[in-house]
Amino acid sequence: MSYPDLSLLVDGVWITEGRETLPVLEPASGRELGRLPMAREADVDTALAAAARGFEVWRKVPAYERSRMVRRVGELIREQRGLFGQTIARELGKPLAEAEREADTAAEMFEWAAEEARRSYGRTIPGRTPTQQLTTHWEPVGPVAAFAPWNAPAITPARKISGALAAGCSVVIKPAEETPAAALLIAGAVQSAGVPAGVLNMLFGDPGMISARMTASPIIKALTFTGSTRVGKALAAQAGATLKRLTLELGGHAPVLLFGDVDVESVARAAVAAKFRNCGQVCTSPTRFYIEAGAYPRFAEVFLDAARKLKVGDPLDAATQMGPLAGPRRLETMERLVADARARGVTVATGGERVGSAGWFFAPTVLLDAPDDCLAANEEPFGPLALISPVADVDEALARANRLPQALAAYAFTYDARRQQRIAAELDAGTIAFNHWQASWPETPFGGRGDSGFGVEGGVEGLQAFQQVKFTSHA
Repeated sequence: MSYPDLSLLVDGVWITEGRETLPVLEPASGRELGRLPMAREADVDTALAAAARGFEVWRKVPAYERSRMVRRVGELIREQRGLFGQTIARELGKPLAEAEREADTAAEMFEWAAEEARRSYGRTIPGRTPTQQLTTHWEPVGPVAAFAPWNAPAITPARKISGALAAGCSVVIKPAEETPAAALLIAGAVQSAGVPAGVLNMLFGDPGMISARMTASPIIKALTFTGSTRVGKALAAQAGATLKRLTLELGGHAPVLLFGDVDVESVARAAVAAKFRNCGQVCTSPTRFYIEAGAYPRFAEVFLDAARKLKVGDPLDAATQMGPLAGPRRLETMERLVADARARGVTVATGGERVGSAGWFFAPTVLLDAPDDCLAANEEPFGPLALISPVADVDEALARANRLPQALAAYAFTYDARRQQRIAAELDAGTIAFNHWQASWPETPFGGRGDSGFGVEGGVEGLQAFQQVKFTSHA
């Protein structure tokens, strides 16, 4: 299957010519897949003007009609599931089965948002006189600037675009230059569903230039960003000058708390699938495993055995369970974290090295009983690296889990009701999953705390992130 053509989408026009281009590389081979046009400053300004006009059109479209078009986007994504899967596998390196499931989730994002577009209810407040009427209703906040990363090239743009469109907002989105084609397929589906020109604009190019122009523009009323804490803080500072609404989903370093009252072997095997999904390049990836001391030896044994048996290889091979890292910088980060661990005497129980010489493959890696001062225990690996340590009790597990400023997702495995209650109350995370590995669904809110950002996406709360309340009173 050929790689899709790459372009910009500005005011309903696909721009492919007359721009500087950037190569898009295939992680499994390092070969060039295509050339991506880079937006000029004038393109950003044109997109902003288009979003302003598009908003005035889209905000007046009745919720029922908006819902129909947003739902149609989801249908079109499902119809192109195979194309989405092949595209994601090639430009990200995610195994094909995982990539196709990502397309399914992207479609669900639009389907859920379409349903909620028709349920954006206000409320009536009892008046203080017989004739007084007090009401609230939700309005779209305005044109939205969105920034999406490379590690979920369909899910993250879909979450941002679907929520904004369902709320009645126009969007200027800058997906990642490393994985542009999946986002462009979504843009094509939005256009084919009948959404008016200018309501969705898609730019690629210099991140600093594009973000600076969008955050400074008075046209943009809200900003949604998924990415690193460092960049999120910089965008927040820029957006603060014009008091834009902000939703920031930043880095994580998810802890796992496991106690001996569960089926340790079953959880360990499932943990390997969860940890090494998308080569560990997931913001909610379970990374810091704190295992009750009595269960630690067996958990580590089963986890290591399953990790060593993972088939690493071509993402288009149906037998592959883990593909390559997204790029050479991720490879360098993994090598740096492992070198630091070895220098500190940490046991690298499996992996710790590159696989082959073509592409950017790295072996599933496990560090045993790593101290809290090693780099991997403090810096999000965002790769196929897990740290497994024994803990004496729930007190130590909570203390170590809450040690970092990141607080996005966390996992806990115990059937003890009192222990669950304590963990739910004391574990600092925006999302806690008990006895399973799914951090979010389209219908649930998802967001972090501290250095993992603020605000949520998904669910009714995610729709409201693109809305503002208006209160009216009548005497």
